Amino acid sequence: MSVERHIAGMLQQIARQQDVVEIAPQGSTPKAAALAHVAEQYGYTYGMAYRTGFKNSLVQVRMYRDPQPDARVREAATITAHPQAGNGGTVPGLEQGSLKPLPEAVAAVAVLKDLITFDVMAQYVADRSQKVKGYLACGPDRHPAHRQVANRSGRLRRAVALLFTVAFKVGASRRGNVAQRLTDAGFLAVRDEQGSQRFLRPGQQLPGHTNPFAP
Repeated sequence: MSVERHIAGMLQQIARQQDVVEIAPQGSTPKAAALAHVAEQYGYTYGMAYRTGFKNSLVQVRMYRDPQPDARVREAATITAHPQAGNGGTVPGLEQGSLKPLPEAVAAVAVLKDLITFDVMAQYVADRSQKVKGYLACGPDRHPAHRQVANRSGRLRRAVALLFTVAFKVGASRRGNVAQRLTDAGFLAVRDEQGSQRFLRPGQQLPGHTNPFAP
């Protein structure tokens, strides 16, 4: 899908003043972060990110309509400054015809990229943990006729579990670095209803059905 179609599709959702806008730019976290930044200029705020689609190849980002008064001011200013966005005109924060952020938007897009990465990695860790448990739960076959096959299967399970363990450690280190950058940027670590760690801006609540600021 072209850049123009990505932008136009998202802006069509925004034009309908949907409470929730979904962004899924072909699995690319940098592209998703750039589009999320554009959505923020139209009065939305980051909600969550997760992988979906065939073999989890898509990064899906969910943006919520921000009910704060300054969000409406930001939205009105953006509409005035970029009247042809989605129709080949300029788009807030991005180079024209590209998803590359302008210099003044680089830092904001980087923060959104970290938020997306952190949430997606949480899903990855949970999914891989279930797979490791599945491998280890398959006990060896004790029937003598199948003992040799069972032993090979057991070695394979242990090797796979070891590979996953190493991957978890590398992933945990990377996720820790992302978490530190978000903390340094002023975000607050919280736990959602499932016990997963999330990062929110000061004053923001965990996303509800449509309102991430709802008490």
